Amino acid sequence: MRWVEKLLDLIEDGSDLLELGCGGGSPATERLAERHRLLGVDISPRQVERARKRVPHASFECADATKLELEPGSFDAVVSLFMLGHVPRAEQAPLLGSIASWLREGGYLLATMGTADADDEVDENWLGAPMFFASFDVAADRRLLADAGFALTEARVIPVEEPGHGVVSFMWILARKS
Repeated sequence: MRWVEKLLDLIEDGSDLLELGCGGGSPATERLAERHRLLGVDISPRQVERARKRVPHASFECADATKLELEPGSFDAVVSLFMLGHVPRAEQAPLLGSIASWLREGGYLLATMGTADADDEVDENWLGAPMFFASFDVAADRRLLADAGFALTEARVIPVEEPGHGVVSFMWILARKS
C-alpha cells in the first residue's frame, strides 16, 4: 500500500483513475476509489462481480486490457499491480503505449513488472488453476517504459514469497508520462 499512497500523494482529489487487473476489489482498489473516479478493468467476469460488490462507488468493466479501447487523455493515473506479468511479451509494449495514450499529459503510471525474463508459459497448477506468465528483465522493462513515453519517478525491485513457488521479484515503478 505504500506505493499506492505515493501515487495518491501526487494526484488531486477527484482525479480520473484506471486500474488494469483490478481483481475482486482489493484494499488498493478500495483506497484508489475513496477520493477519485475509478474505472477498474479485469478479464475475469467473476472478479469484476466481486469488485462491484466490494467497491460499489467505482465503475468496473470486464475486458482484456490488451484489447481495451479508451479515449486518449482521459485519465490522470493508471494503476496495474501484478497484471503485466500475465500479458504475453509481444503485447506488453503495445499495452504500455496504450496506457500512455490514455493518460493526460503529466499523468502517472503505478505498476509492477516481472523481472524473471521468462518466455510466455502456462503454469498448469498455480494455486490450483492454470495461469499464464511472461516477463522481461529489469533493463528491458526500463526500455519498454521509456519507449512508451514514460519517465521513471521511482523504480525498485522487490522480492515476494509466492506460495508453492518461492521468492519471485517484481519491479515496482512509479512513472510519469513525459
